[in-house]
Amino acid sequence: MTMKQYKHILSAVCLASVLLTANSCSESFLDVKSPSQISIDEYFDSEARVFESLVAAYDPLKWFDWGMGEYNPLNIMSDIMADDIWVGGSGKSDNANWHYMMNYEARPTAVIAGIWVSGYSGVKRCNEVFFYMNEATNVGEANKKLWLAETQVLRAFYYNLLWKFWGNIPYYNENLEFPYLTEQSTADQVYDGIVADLEAAINANVLPMKATDANSGRVTRAMAYMLYAEVVMYQKDESRYANALKYMEEIINSGQYDLVPDYGTIFLEEGEWNIESIWEINYMNDQGGRSWGAPLNTGGTVLPRLISPSGWADGTDGHDNGWGFAPVRAETYAMFDANDTRRDATCWNAAAAGSYGARYQDTGFFLDKYVARSGYNANHNADGDLNFGNNLRIYRFSEALLNAAELLARGTSGTGDAATYLNRVHHRAGLTDNLSPTIDNILQERRLEFVGEGKRYWDLIRTDRAAQVLVPDAYGYRTNAWTASKKYLPIPQSEIDAAQGTLTQNSY
Repeated sequence: MTMKQYKHILSAVCLASVLLTANSCSESFLDVKSPSQISIDEYFDSEARVFESLVAAYDPLKWFDWGMGEYNPLNIMSDIMADDIWVGGSGKSDNANWHYMMNYEARPTAVIAGIWVSGYSGVKRCNEVFFYMNEATNVGEANKKLWLAETQVLRAFYYNLLWKFWGNIPYYNENLEFPYLTEQSTADQVYDGIVADLEAAINANVLPMKATDANSGRVTRAMAYMLYAEVVMYQKDESRYANALKYMEEIINSGQYDLVPDYGTIFLEEGEWNIESIWEINYMNDQGGRSWGAPLNTGGTVLPRLISPSGWADGTDGHDNGWGFAPVRAETYAMFDANDTRRDATCWNAAAAGSYGARYQDTGFFLDKYVARSGYNANHNADGDLNFGNNLRIYRFSEALLNAAELLARGTSGTGDAATYLNRVHHRAGLTDNLSPTIDNILQERRLEFVGEGKRYWDLIRTDRAAQVLVPDAYGYRTNAWTASKKYLPIPQSEIDAAQGTLTQNSY
């Protein structure tokens, strides 16, 4: 049973709702035990049940695309604030919060609160693994070390999302008790906590460099390395660049990862967990159980339906219809060399391939990496819109190469050559010229390589280019310019209200 197929049986609601029956003849009538169910205090007393809590900690990874009453696909939520895709939909009122974010005018009452809730749900479940691990008495030492390392990396991943979107957030490694309030940490303090978790997990030296097929989707050493490099480079923490580069070169030299020769196959179903894939969030269409009434069930993703052309004839050109969000900008298509194999694998020219109903900000181009393909939501058991089996690619080997190239170009000492790393990615795209490993060339190669993968916006911020690049456009869609005060989204007003004065709002 693979991690993608694994349907965990842990239900927080069921465990919390223990049936209590009082016995008036008992002297300890307040000490009530269910005659038929195990209380949560006693449940996690075995290795198998502690493993259930670990599986539960992975579960919120799939909630971001649709959960908490919002569409929040992670790659799109950052990319709409950059310069490669538009928001689309039927108009500015359709997924209005996306449009506010794109124009840097999000407000506490109009912001993607679903990422906040799902992120903290992940943090809570990770903290529970640590708690239950300490309570269990029969977890083998090897599994204990491995599972704790996995949990530390998962927690760092959830906090990384919250940190990049909101910066100054509550940070805690033990779940809060009533009234569930804690001090707000600064962005730098949150970074320290994320790095501490990652360094502890890495130094434990128990994570495999690559997961077996049966464990695809679980945290690995390579995934921890990629997350470490991401947060260190985003923070511009030069004191840790040497470690980040060492980790990238360890991945490169491991022999367990490589570039897929044909870029166009990476995002197909047969391209999932290929030799280039370092980490993906698993979605499954076969027996997928996500529905509008139960969006947190195990199953597929709604992302392909969101970002495909509206009114497309199902099956035409191998694609299905969608709702017209996130059209690729015409300028994005134009930035590719005509011989770059990434162009057509990234930008599907739907306008040339068939007919559909053009929607707001339509360009004719859609993100081919994740568009709805015929049969990709087959054999689901609930709602087809929510059960496409497209895995979300988070880290790929090409990013390890480009991270290493950039760190070397910034003067970090390593064993490899920046030009070699950069041109491995460049040449894979069918381009025969050799690029000089300048920061500009490396960042442009990252842009070409990762359109629609949620990298561009953060790259512009961390390299201090956002203010120059993210400016009003010629179409009148983006009328505001990005400024440093827009680095963090406003904290959802519902969270400000619930915090009873312990949270200070970000500027907006």
